[in-house]
Amino acid sequence: MNATRQPLAVQAVEALKRGERRKAIALLEQEVEEGPPTGGRWRSISLLAMEIAAINVAIEAARRAAASPPSLEGLLNYWATLNTYGRTDQALADLARYDQTLQQQPAVLHFRATLAGEQGRFDEAHELFRKALAIAPEALQIWFGFAMAKTFEPGDPDLAAMEALAANAERADADSRARLFYALGKAWDDAGDPDRAFSWFAKGAAIRAPQQTYNPAAAASVVERIIGEFTPEALATLRPSGPRPRRSLFVTGLPRSGTTLVEQILVAHSQVSDGAEVNFVKPVLIPTIGFNMPGALAYQERSATDDPWGEIAADYAGLIDTRFPSRGLVVDKSLSQSMLMGLQLHSLSDARVVWLRRDPQDVAWSCFRTYFTAIPWSWSFSNIAWQMRLEDRMFEHWRKVFPDRILPIQYEELVRDPATWIPRILGHFGLPEEAGVHEFHRNRRTVRTASVRQVRAPLSASSIGQSRRYERPLEEFRRAYEEK
Repeated sequence: MNATRQPLAVQAVEALKRGERRKAIALLEQEVEEGPPTGGRWRSISLLAMEIAAINVAIEAARRAAASPPSLEGLLNYWATLNTYGRTDQALADLARYDQTLQQQPAVLHFRATLAGEQGRFDEAHELFRKALAIAPEALQIWFGFAMAKTFEPGDPDLAAMEALAANAERADADSRARLFYALGKAWDDAGDPDRAFSWFAKGAAIRAPQQTYNPAAAASVVERIIGEFTPEALATLRPSGPRPRRSLFVTGLPRSGTTLVEQILVAHSQVSDGAEVNFVKPVLIPTIGFNMPGALAYQERSATDDPWGEIAADYAGLIDTRFPSRGLVVDKSLSQSMLMGLQLHSLSDARVVWLRRDPQDVAWSCFRTYFTAIPWSWSFSNIAWQMRLEDRMFEHWRKVFPDRILPIQYEELVRDPATWIPRILGHFGLPEEAGVHEFHRNRRTVRTASVRQVRAPLSASSIGQSRRYERPLEEFRRAYEEK
C-alpha cells in the first residue's frame, strides 16, 4: 500500500484545496520525520510551508535543501528563511561555522550587510557592502543594497560608478537592471536632482511592470465583493469567537503611509516586545478556502468544534508565540489587512487596529520610488491611483463596520503633534503612557522595510510634502486619483 501512496507533500497540497491547513501541516511534519536528510526537493517543501506558515517545517526544509554538499544559493536561502522568522542570531551563528572562503563570498557579505542595516548598524553595513563590491564591482544587486544604505551627494564617485554600470547593463537580467535603476533614482534624489531621479525610477518601473501585471478591473471586483459580503448583518451570522489573551496590536495602511513609524513607537513601550509584517492572518484563514463570506459559513458549518473562529484565533496565537517567543505584546503590521479585516477582527475578538492615512501624493510618490518585490500596482501612477482609491473605499467600509475597533491616524498630524497622538495610539490599545515611546528611535530592533533609516531618527515633519519636487510627473497620478 505504501508503494502506491501519494507523496506526503502532494497529499498536503490536496488537503489545502479542501481548506484543511492543520492536516496539511501534519503531513509536512510527517515528511520531515520520514524523508531524507538532504535533497533538492526540500526547497519546494520549504516554499509550501512558508505559504501556509508552517514555520518549523519551512526552516528545517530549507536547511535540508542547503545541506550535503552545501551550496551557496541553498545556504543563503536557509539563512534568509531563519531571518524571516526572527532567528537572525541563529542564521549568523550558522554562517560563522563556515570557513573564510565562503564568508568572504560577495553574496554572503551582501547578506551580512543587509542584516546589519536592518538592525541599524549602518557603519558596519557600509563596510560590508564595500568589501563585497571590491570583490564583485559589477554585481548590480550589491550596488542596489549599498545605495539603500548610504546618502549620496553631488559628485559622488559611487553615483558615477553606477551610471557607468547602467550604460553597459543590457546583458544583465531584468531584475538586476531594475534594481540598479532604482538605486540610481535614489542616488540622484539624495543628490538633489529630481529630474534625473525620476528618469531612473521610471526606467526601473518600466522593467518591473511586465514582470507582474496588475489588473485594475479584477482588483475592483474583489473590493466590491468584500464590501458587499462583509456587512454587519452578514458578520452577525458567524458564531462568536471565544475570548483569548491578546498578544497582537494591529497596524495597517498603504505601504509608505507611516505604519513602520507607529510600529517603532509601540515597540518602544515596555509591554511590547517586537513587531513585523508577519503575514499570519491569511494562512490561518485557509479553512475558509476563498476568504469570503460563503467560505466562512461553509467552514463553520463543517467545523467539528463549537468555537470554529476561536480555533482560527488559536492557530494565529500559536504562530505569534512561535515567531515571537518572548511573552510581550507584538505589533502585527502585515500588508493587505484591509482584504481580510472582516474575518480577522471577527476571529480575534479582542483585536484593535490603528489605520494610517497620509497625503495621497506623498504616498503615491513614495510607492513609485520604492523597489517592491511583489506590489505590481506600484509601477504605474495610474495603477497607484486606482489602488489607492480602492483602499479608500475599504477604509471607509471597515470604519463603519468596526467603528470602535479601528483608530484612524493621519501621518502628518502624528509627526507634527506626537504629544497628542502617541497617547491616543497607546490608549486605543489599552497601554499606559510611558516616556520611552517618545524616544523610539533609540530602539535598535530589526526593521525590514524601506523605512529602516527614517525610524532610526527622531520624529520629524521633514518627510511631509517630499513629493512636491515631483509635481510634474505626479500629474498623471493626480488626474487618475481625483476621477469620480
